[in-house]
Amino acid sequence: MQIDEIPSERRPLADLHVHTTASDGTLTPVETVHAAASAGLMAVGISDHDTVAGVKDALEAGAEADVLVVPAIEINTDFGESEVHMLGYFIDIESATMLAHLVELREHRLERARLMVEKLNEIGVMVPFERVLEIAGTGSVGRPHIARAIVEAGGASGMNGAFGKFLVKGAPAYVPRFKLTPFQALDIIRSAGGVASMAHPGSSKHDELIPQLVAAGMQALECYHTDHNSHARKHYLKLAKKYDLIPTGGSDSHGPHLLRMVPIGHVTVDIDVVYSLRELASGR
Repeated sequence: MQIDEIPSERRPLADLHVHTTASDGTLTPVETVHAAASAGLMAVGISDHDTVAGVKDALEAGAEADVLVVPAIEINTDFGESEVHMLGYFIDIESATMLAHLVELREHRLERARLMVEKLNEIGVMVPFERVLEIAGTGSVGRPHIARAIVEAGGASGMNGAFGKFLVKGAPAYVPRFKLTPFQALDIIRSAGGVASMAHPGSSKHDELIPQLVAAGMQALECYHTDHNSHARKHYLKLAKKYDLIPTGGSDSHGPHLLRMVPIGHVTVDIDVVYSLRELASGR
């Protein structure tokens, strides 16, 4: 789709950070594309955690709904005692190297979930692992699915309570994640021909990593995000300019039916950002 082909009701805007049921979102990839169309967006980035399983369906839906779908991913990594997430845009979803890494990450996610459920059962919160898998469906299993199972079992009154009582660091059912560094995630993204960006750096609070990641091949930075106030946006736009990075952005929407409901299109960037990312990826 070219910019002069935008349907009259569409705005030349994109939300480049959206999750679906392929990971921990509540809308299917097809529903997500339709929601982006309803929000009047020209483009949407399908950026599920550690999986590209939802991208193909989204691409097909996008072709029918006149929405440009950006094949993307968000890879969760650890840096010291905190997390740093890396986004990859315009990745080749058939990349054998990337898919091999993602299989390993999903296996670790599954084992982590199994261990957390074991810990819950040991302390009397009887959550069947089979139910967690049912809640996750075809998506990559994560703590939100366990939290929902805890609520169903009567172990907490809501998702926030389930996390706080059982699933955060220091809680009785917490199990550490498989350790992956931001630099390893960057390599995975680049192996798939994608453009790498640090996700919501204002939340990560590791600005010292930015020049190191740039030296390793990072070419974008998520300046616009639901959790970034005007001060954070200006700060990261300044850093993006300093290091010649494409300033990306998105809502980080996980769909409705969650305690924190951020609608698709809540945070957007101009469609020119999408074209710049695509040009970089195709040039590589």
